[in-house]
Order: sequence, then C-alpha cells, then structure tokens
Amino acid sequence: MQGASKYDEKLLRNYVPLYVMLPLGVITADNVFEGEEKLEKQLKDLRAVGIDGVMVDVWWGIIEAKGPKQYDWSAYRSLFKLVSECDLKIQAIMSFHQCGGNIGDVVDIPIPQWVRDIGETDPDIFYTNRSGNRNKEYLSLGVDHQHLFGGRSAIEMYSDYMKSFRENMADFLEAGQIIDIEVGCGAAGELRYPSYPETQGWVFPGIGEFQCYDKYLKGEFKEAAKNAGHPEWELPDDAGTYNDKPDSTEFFKQNGTYLSEKGKFFLTWYSNKLLMHGDDILDEANKAFVGCKVKLATKVSGLHWWYKHHSHAAELTAGYYNLEDRDGYRPAARILSRHHAVMNFTCLEMRDLEQPAEAKSGPQELVQQARSLNHGPYLDWLRCLSFLTSKNIVVNKLDEYDANLRINMKTLYR
Repeated sequence: MQGASKYDEKLLRNYVPLYVMLPLGVITADNVFEGEEKLEKQLKDLRAVGIDGVMVDVWWGIIEAKGPKQYDWSAYRSLFKLVSECDLKIQAIMSFHQCGGNIGDVVDIPIPQWVRDIGETDPDIFYTNRSGNRNKEYLSLGVDHQHLFGGRSAIEMYSDYMKSFRENMADFLEAGQIIDIEVGCGAAGELRYPSYPETQGWVFPGIGEFQCYDKYLKGEFKEAAKNAGHPEWELPDDAGTYNDKPDSTEFFKQNGTYLSEKGKFFLTWYSNKLLMHGDDILDEANKAFVGCKVKLATKVSGLHWWYKHHSHAAELTAGYYNLEDRDGYRPAARILSRHHAVMNFTCLEMRDLEQPAEAKSGPQELVQQARSLNHGPYLDWLRCLSFLTSKNIVVNKLDEYDANLRINMKTLYR
C-alpha cells in the first residue's frame, strides 16, 4: 500500500493527484454495501492506471436515519476497508443534503426521516421561495442556531455527526487513508442557496429564485432592515421566477432594483448569511478533526450562466454577490483561508463556445476569476472538480489551465 510518507513525497515533487468520484449510491439508502466484488475489480483497475484515490459522499440521511445521535457507520467502514486494501486514498464528503433532484443525481437518499418529520409541523425549517414552495434538500440556514431538533440546532447536528465520523473512522484517519474531508454547506453539497432546483421546474438557463422566504430568514431580514433604519424594507418581490431571463425582471434588468440602495442592502445581507453559514460549519469541522492529518474543503459552485450579463443574476440568487465591480468569491476565499480549507471549484472543464449564446455564459472567465484567488493571502489552494467525459477529454482540457493555475488535486466526477 502507498504509505502516507510515500504519498507526501509525491506531493512535494509538484505531483497532482487524480481522484475519481464513486457512485452516489455505493452505499444504499438502507445502509447496505452492495456489489462489493464488482467494485473491488473497478477499484483495482483504477489503481492500475495510476488513479490515486476516490471521493465518496457520506450521507447524513443514511448514517443518522434511525433517530437523533443513532449513528450506524458499519457499511461505510466496510467500504473504506476495501478502498484501502486496493491501495487508494479517500476523500470523504460530509453530505448533509439530499441526494436526488440535482443534475446527475440517479439515486434518492433524503435527509433523515426524523428531521423531515419535524418539517411536517414546522415547514419553515426548509428553504422557501417567494411563492412558498419548500425545498427539502437541505435545511434552511435560518435554523442554524434554532434549537428545533430534539434540543439541538442544525449546526449542532452537523457538528455531532462529524465528531462521530472521526471517532468511528479513527483508524483510517490515523493511517492516512482518509486524506480529505469535504464539508457540505448547502444544496448539492455546495456553499450556496438551492436557487435552481429541477424538482421545482427550473430549466437551464433560468435565473433561479432567492430562497429566503421561510419565517426564520424573513424575521432576520426584517430585524436587519430595522437596525439599518429602514423598517419598511421587505424581501424582493420583483426578481421573477425560476426560468425568467434577467431583463424580464425589474430586479435584474438594466439599472434594476439590484443597483438600488434597497437592493444592495438585501444582496449584502443574503450573501453574508451564506458566508456566516459556511464559516460556522467549517468552525465545527475544525474542532471535530483537530489533530487529524486531513485537509478540509468546501465546494463552491461554478454558476457560469448569465455571467456575461451585467446583473450576474444566477450567481446572485445562489448567494454569490458577484458583479463586474464586486468580487463575490473573495469573501468566501477569506473564510476558507481562515479555516485552512481548500476551495473545490466546479466547471473547469467547460468552454464558452460550448454554451448556448442566449445564456450569456462565461465559464472560462469565471474560472479565471477563481484563479485570481490564488494570488494573495486568501486561498492556499484551488482544486478542480470536473465531470469525466468520453475519451477523457476533460483531462486534456484541464491540463490547459495547469501552467498558470495552482492546483493541488483533480477529482473527476461521475
């Protein structure tokens, strides 16, 4: 097996490790490790062609399914044992979101039933759009510090989960088999609001919708507006619906609401709430894994559509307050740097010409903006998360960036 020292030596030689994402349902929703023999062959094949390790979702909805603090890690321990025996490293994702309903999701793993039961009597624990539609993929950050879950807040539940993971996976952590902990912070495991859910009818390249109309976030906004001397301000009512284009809305059109004093106040509040959410979870992750030789990471979504529109509408609804004269990713980079964490960034395999002109997409420009975060004190590393395409085209595309983009790892998605 490749020991920790040998692996570290490779990194010191500017070696860029290559990881592959395991299937979303490698552990079933019933917490069973099925298809072990088939997976073993696949893992050995990966190792034979030089793959260094695998990334795997560790689903909250599976592990704590039976009740509060009733954790069952047995199936994942069997999986990690097999991966280790195949001489591969592990990137473990603390997946506090639902599997199902996002692009590429082929299995259904909801968040724990006992949490959803609380949502039956208090549906405001879930993200809510202006029309009142609830998104049960991930708990609203409005309940981060509300003790609604058997005396615990959402942040406390995430913290307890990570502490239990450390206790039950101590041998893999100490042996250096688990080298990364990616901390889920929102929809699809990304630090963002669930602004473009396919389950509610969103279709690319719709602008998405703001997700802050549950009673908890509504109350926080009203309090913030009052403290700012504007008790009359309300949450946006002119930002359109999921599949609108920016110029069809009063909020995102040329000289729209987003540029007004009220609009700027809202967008600052909305994005800051997301940043504080990520900061709080990463703070708990650092406490849970203190002393472990692992790198923390958080995934940031590459929202490239409408990037070339003056409003950057899709980014704004997701919580990234990014405009031509305002860098919406640098604040997130500062937080990650404070926690010595990696930014896992998506869309590096995309090209502008591959996108429909009507979407005004700018994946290449977005990557360059993210790349700029590597210069200065804000971010130690930027990591590629990219979708594996036929004939490994994606690897060739990523290599185009390598000469100038400081990358410490590539992970190829399913």
